[in-house]
Amino acid sequence: MTKRIRVGAVSYLNTLPLLFGIKQSGLMDRIILKEDYPSKIAAALISDEIDLGLVPVAVIPSLPQPYIITDYCIGTYGEVASVAIFSEVPMADIRSVMLDYQSRTSVSLAKMLVKEYWQQRVKWEEAGAHFIDQIKGNRAAVVIGDRALALRKQMPYIYDLGIGWKKYTGLPFVFAAWVANKELDPDFVDAFNRATGYGVKHLDEVLKTVDYKQYDIRHYFTHNISYQLTDDKREGLKLFLEKIKQ
Repeated sequence: MTKRIRVGAVSYLNTLPLLFGIKQSGLMDRIILKEDYPSKIAAALISDEIDLGLVPVAVIPSLPQPYIITDYCIGTYGEVASVAIFSEVPMADIRSVMLDYQSRTSVSLAKMLVKEYWQQRVKWEEAGAHFIDQIKGNRAAVVIGDRALALRKQMPYIYDLGIGWKKYTGLPFVFAAWVANKELDPDFVDAFNRATGYGVKHLDEVLKTVDYKQYDIRHYFTHNISYQLTDDKREGLKLFLEKIKQ
C-alpha cells in the first residue's frame, strides 16, 4: 500500500477555495489532512510531521529543501482585508503592537512595514489568547484571518498589510503557498495542483458552503484574495524573503 502524503492546511475562510476540490477528489484516499492555524502548520512542516503544507511563506528559509508546488497561493494585489494592524489611534500615535500568535509571515511583514514604510518605532509584544480585547489607547495589534474580518467594523484605524506592501514595493504579496519539505511524486503533484485549482475556478460552488455574515465573502474571494501564483507574485515573494533574511 502506498504511503499517504501528510498534508497540512490553514483553517481560515480564505483557504476554502483551495481545499474545496481536494476534499471532493480521490486525493483524500492518498493524503492525511491536518488543519490548524498558520504557525502550527509551519512548525509541523519544519519538524517533518507533515510532508506538504499551505504555510506562511516566512517559513521557507527555515526549510533545508523547500519545494513550492501548485499554481495557487493566498496572495493579494492590494487590500487583503484579513491581515492588518488594528488600532484606536493613528499610526503616528501607536506606542506598542501585539503580534498575533497564529502568524509568522504577517508578523514579519508588519515589523518590516512599520519600520521601513510607515517609519515608526514601536514596542513589539507577544500576544496572548485574548489579546484582541487588549487593543486600547496607543496599544495596537496585528490580527489575521477570520478574526480580522470580524474586527473591521469595530476599530477606527485599520492598516492593511497588503496595501502597505503594495505601496511600499509596487508588487503583490504572497501570504501563504503550498510548500513541501521533500520532493514529491510528479503524478501526485499534478493531481494535487488540479484539485487545488478546482475551487478557485468554481467559486460559486464554494460560496454555497459558506455562512458568514460579518464580511462579504464573495468580495473577499474575488477582490481581496488573489489565488493564482503568478510571475509578479513570485517576484514579490522573492523580495520579501530577501528582506526577512536581512
